[in-house]
Amino acid sequence: MIQQRILVTGGCGYIGSHTLVSLLDPSNSPSIQYSVVVVDNLSNSSPESLVRVADICNIQGFVIGDDGRSGSDPSNRLVFRAVDCCDYLQLRDVFLEFQSEGGFDSAVHFAGLKAVGESKLIPLTYYQDNIGATLTLLKLMEEFGCRRIVFSSSATVYGVAKDEKAKLKETDEVGVTITNCYGRTKFMIEQILTDFHGSHKLLREQEAQQGRQQNSSRDLSKVDETKPLDSSEQQQQQQQQQQQQQHNDWSIAILRYFNPVGAHPSGKMGEDPHGVPNNLMPFVAQVAVGRRPYVNVFGTDYDTKDGTGIRDYLHVMDLGDGHVAALKYMDEGKSGYEKLNIFNLGTGTGYSVLDMVEAMGNACGKEIPYKMAPRRPGDVTIYMADPTKAKEEMGWEAKRNLNDMCNDLWKWQTGNPNGYGGEDSTVKKVKPVRHSLFGS
Repeated sequence: MIQQRILVTGGCGYIGSHTLVSLLDPSNSPSIQYSVVVVDNLSNSSPESLVRVADICNIQGFVIGDDGRSGSDPSNRLVFRAVDCCDYLQLRDVFLEFQSEGGFDSAVHFAGLKAVGESKLIPLTYYQDNIGATLTLLKLMEEFGCRRIVFSSSATVYGVAKDEKAKLKETDEVGVTITNCYGRTKFMIEQILTDFHGSHKLLREQEAQQGRQQNSSRDLSKVDETKPLDSSEQQQQQQQQQQQQQHNDWSIAILRYFNPVGAHPSGKMGEDPHGVPNNLMPFVAQVAVGRRPYVNVFGTDYDTKDGTGIRDYLHVMDLGDGHVAALKYMDEGKSGYEKLNIFNLGTGTGYSVLDMVEAMGNACGKEIPYKMAPRRPGDVTIYMADPTKAKEEMGWEAKRNLNDMCNDLWKWQTGNPNGYGGEDSTVKKVKPVRHSLFGS
């Protein structure tokens, strides 16, 4: 069986933690055994999520340290380090720690701030954290020879579509009509990854040209091929081989996903937003459980069947499986190896806000109170993915439906009304590990 160690940044968060379950589930990759190293600054997450991951995946002996800053199991299938990805030295220590064990085969990059509204209020923090963390990670991956990454992007890079009723494709225009700083950071990181991938091709071409020039300058007719290479020639040959290996193309997968919802079907894991939820379904779930009085439905005059906006909702476990599919797609010898790959992850099916409220009501067995409110600036009528490419090239498609999303979310919410901070939590609350480029 192939063994691969994956670095997962932001792995304590909602999508990251559910992706860990997908990675550690042997049924997803019968021929590969993944082990994972999670780095997270805990600014919007809890290491308790990793305790739940270990429980679900039957990883025996996983323990978070008394200070909440580290954790592992005896076999190191699941390892945690409280590190801010903007902190070059701390993150480098993680790379050094595992260098003697073969380092990392890949990285899955979730770490970053993600609240659309908040990003408009503190844009410098969003640019600093999201882009800074990515640059630090890429620099260290390059230094330690790990050249395969899955990046957690977003459908927000498409901005306001020219045809709001058309399903969005990977070839559609991006970056031009983005309405918030969060989306712009995702777009900028996509551009960084594109430039970085292209640079390695240029380096290889440059080295090949230099090699041809060196060969043409030698008088090969005077070379005695039966004579062993002297030490200087051997050293030069080794250096050329090392340079060739060093400048192999990166394998990069950019995953643009739409609206992740739901929870693990066990009810042990789910979304645990700090403060008022920014997304629809966690808010609806909190109303259903009595933590909030009603749902505000923003916009009643859209050109849809019930006047409310339509979105493409995707079960978070389908999304986790999509990250595993992307890693396998970029394994050596596979179609995505040493390429820049971009995929939409969605269902291709849209549901209105009132559809979602009704479906959640069905899941919990009672009506969800809601009030109609004016549109919010920047909201669009319909936002749906065309996931055809992911199915045709990676073999991935969403398997879970709307009922699964709501039933699993309700199971999580009723079993954990206070999220990971409830009575069942085995980990004390930990102060976030923050690193600022601005010195504060």
